Amino acid sequence: MSLFIFELVTRYNNWEQIQKGNLSVAMATGGKIFGVANIFRFSIEHNDSLWEAIQWGGFGFFLLLIAYFIFEFMTPKFNVDKEIEKDNRAVGLLSLLISVGTSFVIGASIT
Repeated sequence: MSLFIFELVTRYNNWEQIQKGNLSVAMATGGKIFGVANIFRFSIEHNDSLWEAIQWGGFGFFLLLIAYFIFEFMTPKFNVDKEIEKDNRAVGLLSLLISVGTSFVIGASIT
């Protein structure tokens, strides 16, 4: 579900670009997958019921989505989605690291 939502907010088709060999999209998408999984790992580890884990994991995912928009906003000199679609690997790597790093901060804060 979370990847579907990320697919909606990006201007490119993740899986089509990955199929074409776009490493930047693969890095950005991989970072999002890792980020979501990491948030849910924290949530599952620190909650007693499945329902609580899902709620906190969903809230953490929402925060990760907000971080994605902040990253786009904080780079006014270029458009993150366009650069990733053009296979700008520096932007793709930065997107991966922001997703992963933010997921650790969010995960630690929702526990």
